[in-house]
Amino acid sequence: MEHTVTTLNRPDQDFDIKLRPSRFADFTGQEKIKERLELFVQAAKARSDVLDHALLSGPPGLGKTTLAYIIAESMGANIKCTSGPVIDKPGDLAGLLTGLERGDVLFIDEIHRMQKSVEEYLYSAMEDFVIDIVIDQGPNARSVRLNIQPFTLIGATTRSGLLSAPMRSRFGLVNRLDYYDAATLKTIIERSARILNVDIEPGGALEIARRSRGTPRIANNLLRRARDYAQIKADNIITADVAAKALALLEIDESGLDEMDKRILQTMIEKFAGGPVGLSSLSVSVGEEADTIEEVYEPYLIQEGFIKRTPQGRVVLPRGFDLFGLKPGDAQQNLL
Repeated sequence: MEHTVTTLNRPDQDFDIKLRPSRFADFTGQEKIKERLELFVQAAKARSDVLDHALLSGPPGLGKTTLAYIIAESMGANIKCTSGPVIDKPGDLAGLLTGLERGDVLFIDEIHRMQKSVEEYLYSAMEDFVIDIVIDQGPNARSVRLNIQPFTLIGATTRSGLLSAPMRSRFGLVNRLDYYDAATLKTIIERSARILNVDIEPGGALEIARRSRGTPRIANNLLRRARDYAQIKADNIITADVAAKALALLEIDESGLDEMDKRILQTMIEKFAGGPVGLSSLSVSVGEEADTIEEVYEPYLIQEGFIKRTPQGRVVLPRGFDLFGLKPGDAQQNLL
C-alpha cells in the first residue's frame, strides 16, 4: 500500500501547497498555539533532541496540516504523511515507522479513524521507539521486535473525543485550533492574493473574510472564486461589491451560510418544528451523511448560534428562525 512521502525542500505547484506558509512567522492566527509550538521546537533543537509527539485537533481547514509541515521545517526534518483510515494493518504501520530517520516527523491525519488493532502498536513506538510484530498464527506465531529511530508523531483530528484515552495520553503536546475572526482571515486573504498576483482591495478581502466561516481553507477557496468572477466581469480587481456579487453567485450569504447550511436549518424548522431532532433523522431528511453534518456543517452552526445540541437532539435557536423571517411559534403552527 502506498503512502504519501513529502520532502519539504521539493517544489510543488499545487494551489494549497503554494499558499501554505512554511515558517511560524508566516502563519497567521492561533497565536498562543503558535507561540507554544515555536518555543518547544527551539528547546528541542537546542538540546539536539527529538520533539515530543503532538496532537492537533479542531474543525477541518484551520491549519493542522500546515502546522505539521512548519514543525518539520523548523526542526530541519523530513515529514512522512498518511491518514488513519489508510493504515489497515500493523504491517502498514511497521513499513512507515522503519522508514523513518532520527528526528523525522510522521503526520497522521484523521488519526481518530485508525483501526484500534493498529493503534495499539503505536503505543510502544511512541514511548520506547520499538514495535512488536506478530508473525504467523496459531502454534507457529512468534513476536518480532523492531527497533525504530526516535521520531515525532503529529496526529491531526477533527474529533478528539473519539481518540482512546491511552492514545491521547501519549501525546506530550496537545493543542486545539479554534475558528479565526474576520480580521485575521482578512490578513490571510491579502497574503494569498499577493502570492496569486490577485488585485484585491481591503474591502474585498474583508467581505470574503466575513463569509468564510472562520476557516482559512474556505477563505482561500472563496478568493479563487472571486478572482474568477473579477477576471470575467470586473477588470481583475476584487472590490467589496465584486466580492459580494461573486459570493452571491455561490449562494453564500452574509453569515457565511451556504446552500446546505440553509437546507439543514429549513428542514429542522419545516419538518421538525425547530427540533429537537436526532442526527440520523436529520441526515435522512437533508440527504447528507451524518458524519458530514456533524463534522463539517454543525460546528459552525453551533458556533454562530443558529442551532444547539441537547440530550434530546438538535434544536434551532432564535437566530436560525430569524434567517427565514420566522419565530419559533410559527414553525409549530405549520405542523399543526
